[in-house]
Amino acid sequence: MSISLDGYVAGPDQNLEHPLGRGGMDLHHWHLDEPLNEADARARDLLLRPRGAYVMGRNMFGPLRGSWQDDWRGWWGDDPPYHAPVFVLTHFERDPVELAGGTTFHFVTDGIEAALDQAKAAAGHKNVEIAGGASTVNAYLRAGAIDELWLHITPVLLGAGERLFDGVSPTLALVPVQVQGSPAVTHIKYRIG
Repeated sequence: MSISLDGYVAGPDQNLEHPLGRGGMDLHHWHLDEPLNEADARARDLLLRPRGAYVMGRNMFGPLRGSWQDDWRGWWGDDPPYHAPVFVLTHFERDPVELAGGTTFHFVTDGIEAALDQAKAAAGHKNVEIAGGASTVNAYLRAGAIDELWLHITPVLLGAGERLFDGVSPTLALVPVQVQGSPAVTHIKYRIG
């Protein structure tokens, strides 16, 4: 997850025009702007490597709240970067959305454990990634269901927004196992436990 120095993975006032909130895009220039620093290119390639399945929260899937009111298909257009099953946590049932490249969004209404179980079954022997956003990652951290966490720490202060580690036990053990960086960002891989 790309994160600000003050702990936010999205800025305040998320909406259709600003999916990552005010200032939130500043967290992602390290992997979007060309040319990339060599360390950032390596981290981006790891970020984009194929996984067996993904889990994300509804807020990461889109800006809509409440019952499904239109044909929203995610922020990414007709060919999302996942190319695997994606299990979206929501309180409202919806039929799966199939898109190009093998991405199918499945909507899970019965909690984080059910979403993770479905993702593991779909992934087979491959890894499952908890893609975000902050409240989803926090829920899985509280449940002890994440064994590795990559943080891409940008020298940006957002002041408000969606904060990582809210409600997570202060006794959570994060052991840094890999660190690399550039002038734009510090990449840290943590083992949890």
